Amino acid sequence: MAFIGNSVLDGGLDILDTLADRIDICSQEPTTYTGATSTYTLGNETSITISAPADRSGGGREVTISAITSGTVSGTGTATHFSIVDVSESDLLATGSLSSSQSVTSGNTFTLTEFTVGIPDPA
Repeated sequence: MAFIGNSVLDGGLDILDTLADRIDICSQEPTTYTGATSTYTLGNETSITISAPADRSGGGREVTISAITSGTVSGTGTATHFSIVDVSESDLLATGSLSSSQSVTSGNTFTLTEFTVGIPDPA
């Protein structure tokens, strides 16, 4: 069985903790920075808090993204995914499905409950 040490897993997750400065809600899962922040975005929040890496249930490591309480909605549609980006480097750092889709209307605010992003131990 392969082994990858926590410090290696943490190295990948530390990028989220130290460089991420915006989270977007998107109408589909983006694969690029432009997709996350322009093409598919329905809104964003720039005041995000991401924890330092910690043990993940089931093995591996994870970071926790704190709840969003006042994200700005900039488009109308159904948000199904989130994206986390580093604006200064125009870099898409992470994406994933929302726990449930959200219908949003431009000009309103959105909320997200606290969630985690992690790297599992190798199988």
